[in-house]
Amino acid sequence: MKTLYVTDLDGTLLTRNERVSEYSRERINRLIGQGALITYATARSARSAQRALEGLQIEIPVILYNGGIVYDCRSGQTLRHVLFGEELKRYVLSTLREHGITPVVFGATEGRERVVWLREEETGGMQRYLARRAGDDRLVPADTPDALIDGYVIYFKCMGAREQLESAWNVLKYDERVICIFHQETYTSDFWMEISPREATKANAVRFLKDYLGCGRVVCFGDTSNDSDMFDVCDEKYAVMNADEWLKAKATGVVGYCEEDGVAKWLEANAPLRLSEE
Repeated sequence: MKTLYVTDLDGTLLTRNERVSEYSRERINRLIGQGALITYATARSARSAQRALEGLQIEIPVILYNGGIVYDCRSGQTLRHVLFGEELKRYVLSTLREHGITPVVFGATEGRERVVWLREEETGGMQRYLARRAGDDRLVPADTPDALIDGYVIYFKCMGAREQLESAWNVLKYDERVICIFHQETYTSDFWMEISPREATKANAVRFLKDYLGCGRVVCFGDTSNDSDMFDVCDEKYAVMNADEWLKAKATGVVGYCEEDGVAKWLEANAPLRLSEE
């Protein structure tokens, strides 16, 4: 029975500097070389994840945009994607604007991936987010609200004051067409709200990848609300020590802190046992 190992990135595998440590990189690469099926599920795009994981040799498809895309980095092929329909993306943008929120929108036009925001309406959280990604050629400022949602839309990310975001969350969380996740950002005191189509979940992407790779079981690792649905569909699920307490209560067990290579140390101790059984 093949085992698939899936780890969240920010707050789980990555350290506070948004990078994988040398220790984790070396140990996980060694396990992959021995045949372990290790991948990640993240809200990040492929490019952002690859920058954070420089040197980590993931060989199987990865889960991006909280499950919006399953992507094979080796072949450059998108294996699964879930996009907003025209009516739904306009509804989400309209609802956000009614609450005074301008999102960062992740999507694409023909042949180009884009990260779009409205020029001169950047919140402090957005400015910090964009500054950490300076030089990324996907960044495209828009001059009108309609330009935010040109082309394909995968994912809305909102950054701002807790009270403002929470007011929109209390509307969108009841809409059965979307998944709306509201939480404090991992690296700062900013609050974020992330909105995806209903089928774009880590849980659905994990199910797809499990079948695609012919695995009999899945073990996952996470730290916060966007990992919750993934925990619901995995055979074993481990929260890092710095995870939300309610997520720890859902977990099979708790591993070490993200700053202390908790995921890599668990894999180093347990994955070889599973490999020998397989």
